Amino acid sequence: MSDLGPVSPGHRADAEWQRRWRLRPDGDPRTTASSALLPVTTRQGEPAMLKLSRVAEEQRGGVLLEALDGHGVARVLRRKGRAILIERATGMGDLVAMVAAGRDDEATRIVCETGALLHAASADVLALDDPPELVDLPTWFRQLFERADRLDPFHRRGADLAWTLLEAPRDEVVLHGDLHHGNVLDFGERGWLAIDPKALYGERAFDFANLLCNPSHERALRPGRLARQLDVVVATTGIDRGRMLDWLVAWCALSSTWFAIDGDPGHARSAVAIGELALALRAG
Repeated sequence: MSDLGPVSPGHRADAEWQRRWRLRPDGDPRTTASSALLPVTTRQGEPAMLKLSRVAEEQRGGVLLEALDGHGVARVLRRKGRAILIERATGMGDLVAMVAAGRDDEATRIVCETGALLHAASADVLALDDPPELVDLPTWFRQLFERADRLDPFHRRGADLAWTLLEAPRDEVVLHGDLHHGNVLDFGERGWLAIDPKALYGERAFDFANLLCNPSHERALRPGRLARQLDVVVATTGIDRGRMLDWLVAWCALSSTWFAIDGDPGHARSAVAIGELALALRAG
């Protein structure tokens, strides 16, 4: 079987990797647009997650996970081509549930602290003999730059802010790229760790913009919520408040563009609404 061929949910591929790596299923399989996932236990009885990537972006993230070697992220136990075996989160904590229970500030701090651990490993990752492929932020923002003038004035404003930020970056590090409540899990004794990085490189403030739009746009748009969580992010990370707002506006414009491309006008509009709140805070 080719390591880089298409993944077929049907689980022949799952079974092949189970045989190769002597794994036992330990839960129900699930599939996403980008990967197939199966909880397993290893030959040593260790809980793990077998992931078979469907797209190059997921494979790139797996290479970064391995390079980070457990610093702020789940440890990679095995990896070959599209297949990766990762330690599985078995703790009882859940950041989305924490927010729903009124512990929003605590959840935000946890995500920020997890991101800081990942960022702190940047020098070691970049010094590897064979460092992982990382996508720079100008490339990541390309679809916003290409479409801003075809959308609305907010997208043009977001694109202009993004260019300004990208022309004079600060504190450039290895970035997770999709850091939010659903991608930071409770690994018990190992603490809170990130999964599913996008493998980017750029200014560290970028990694916290998506956090402010989560765990849902509805939550982010509640009166007073954005300003409060912005203050938590700034206090936890030390990032300048105005610059964090600029990154949030740029991120919302990019996120809205992606939703529009995907045919999801509702989320495209709510991403713009969060960005407009950020502009109001920036002007206030």
